[in-house]
Amino acid sequence: MAVLELRSVSKYFGAIHALTEVDLKLEEGEVLGLMGDNGAGKSTLVRVIAGNYPPTHGEVLLGGEPVHFSKPAESRAKGIEVVYQDLALCNNLSAAANVFLGREIKRGFGPFRWLDHVAMARRAGELFTELKSETRPRDLVRQMSGGQRQAVAIARTRLSRARMVLMDEPTAAISVRQVAEVLDLIKRLRDSGMSILLISHRMPDVFAVCDRVAVLRRGTKVADKDIKQSSPEEVTGLITGAISAA
Repeated sequence: MAVLELRSVSKYFGAIHALTEVDLKLEEGEVLGLMGDNGAGKSTLVRVIAGNYPPTHGEVLLGGEPVHFSKPAESRAKGIEVVYQDLALCNNLSAAANVFLGREIKRGFGPFRWLDHVAMARRAGELFTELKSETRPRDLVRQMSGGQRQAVAIARTRLSRARMVLMDEPTAAISVRQVAEVLDLIKRLRDSGMSILLISHRMPDVFAVCDRVAVLRRGTKVADKDIKQSSPEEVTGLITGAISAA
């Protein structure tokens, strides 16, 4: 049974049809690449899954059960985490503080409680070790590379024991070496059994880590196939419209 399933999901903003009758499945331990040109509907689809937008038509299912989210907190409670392109990190805080932002560990008694920085640093360090990242818990985010920042954002999803992660352009605007680090992180998440929806413009990244690729064009799904049965040339044709469907 699919971890996530969209059935005939449409999203309209007045006369603008951002998504039209989209069917999509994400299996357990699978990396699904979602590709399409700017304005194809990728971000809208992610926001529907994450609870930012309710679908105009259609339904979203988790583990075969229909769900209805009115806000992102409800989707997070069901095990859906989103790593947005801007990462939503606080540059003036440490890696550990960012991992636990909004979920801080506290100690004390009665009304007297304070943050347990030692416990948070210890747990963050364990998460970075699991991810085989060189990120250190007490390092400030503003001093980190793009790859290390991604590790912090991904560690935050591990803290919540998410069932799936939606990743929006995780390798945009970082160096070649850092891209390799992020792709390794994605592979480790998959190997741990997590399901990942990877939104990307980078064809090499999708073909390096994804099991399947789905293509949106003008809000409509035009392809959904095993990555081994496709090619970068075919996907490019689907994105541009040179190939109508596959």
